[in-house]
Order: sequence, then structure tokens, then C-alpha cells
Amino acid sequence: MSNLLRSLVFGVFLGLANTSMPHPWYESLPAVALDYKVHIDAGKEDCYFQYVHAGATFYVNFQVYNSFSHCRFTENTFLFVYLSKCLQMQVVRGGDGKAGFAVRNPDGVIVHPYQWLSNSDYQDTVKNAGYYSICIDNQFSRFASKLVNLYITVIRYEEWDKYSREIEELNVSVENFTSTITTVEKNINEMLQTQHLSRSREARDLNLLLDNNSYVQTWSIAQIIVIMVTTTIQVYFVRKLFEVRPSRYSRARI
Repeated sequence: MSNLLRSLVFGVFLGLANTSMPHPWYESLPAVALDYKVHIDAGKEDCYFQYVHAGATFYVNFQVYNSFSHCRFTENTFLFVYLSKCLQMQVVRGGDGKAGFAVRNPDGVIVHPYQWLSNSDYQDTVKNAGYYSICIDNQFSRFASKLVNLYITVIRYEEWDKYSREIEELNVSVENFTSTITTVEKNINEMLQTQHLSRSREARDLNLLLDNNSYVQTWSIAQIIVIMVTTTIQVYFVRKLFEVRPSRYSRARI
């Protein structure tokens, strides 16, 4: 019943969003790339919405960096390039190193069901324009909050035809040029995705190293304190063992 109620609420919200929410100025570009870092509290679920034009390709990248108590939206980077839109999830650190991830289309249908994984991805070619909802679920984690990196890109390849027609009106043949540029832009998209994955792996390794360093230092200091206390106690009792006190009989004889 709760799942049905949740689906109805999301359907109503998406319907209102598709009809009333103004589109940001960058949504009219042939392609958009967005990079966020968001904080998900323990036992909570956050959803984010992205408008996608019909015919565009959809891609998202999701990754949990660390467990923090502050810094919501610590980074917001817009990269305007002619790319497709996709999604991938990878958990670096925080709790059990996993999080839930789901995607709903503008009709409210769950196109990527919830999965509690350390990494996942989703890519789709959009038929109906509207707002896609990207939900990050941390409800299974009762104590550990998580810092999540969310990377989204959208591209409309048909927009290249508009530029081609505009130049053809100037009696300039740019068919080969447009094809070459399209190939270059696709390669740039792949390179950006590869760079993002490399940064994610680097951040994961750095966080693991820092965590291990803190763990080793803490236990080393604790062991040093235990050794010092133990040594002090041993010296005290050894000295007490060899300590000689005069008895009452010896005092009387003297």
C-alpha cells in the first residue's frame, strides 16, 4: 500500500512538474552535463529531477564518497558540451558502502528499480519529454550518512542538423565537417565519462587511505598507553615485592 501511495505521489508531482515548472536556460542547449555532491542522511531518501527533451539520450553517474554531517551541495559544476545523458552509481565509503538507486520516467514509471548496490548505471534514449526523477535511498542505513556524487549528462544529436542547415543556407558544404565534429564530440563524451570514473576511483582510494591511517594511528596510540600503564604497574608491584619493613619483634630487641 505504501509503494502504491508513493507511486501516486510521484506521478502527481511529475505531472505538475512537466506542466508548470520553468525550464532552466541551459536546458535549451544541445547537451548539458551536471556534477553534484549531495549529502544523504541516515534513514532518508532524496530525489532529484532533470528535464530531458524527446529524442535525447540519458546518462547518470552516482557515487558515495564519505559519511559527513555537513556540506550539502558542496560542488555544482555545469559542463555544456554536446554529449548524451547517462547514469552510474558507485559507493566509495559510508556505512556498508552501498546505497539504493532508482530512476522514474516523466510518466512516473520506474524504469530502473531500486537496488542496494555499491555501483550501478542507467542509460536510455528518451521518447517523451519531461522530468526524470533520480532517487537516492539511504533508508537501510540507520546510522551512517553518505556523501554522494551525482553526475548527469544530456545530449540531443538531432540538434546538429539545425547547425548544418543554417550553414547550408550560406552555400557552404559542411557535411563532412559536421560528421567529423559529431564524432569528435562523441569521443569527448567518452573521455569525460572515463575521467569522471578515474576521479571517483582516486577519491575512493584516498578516502580508504585516510581512514586506514586514522585507524592505525588511533590503535597505535592506544597500545602505547596500555604498554606504559602496564609497565608502571609491574614496576610498582616488583618494588613492593622486595620492600622490607621492620617487624615489632626486631624493634623490641633493639
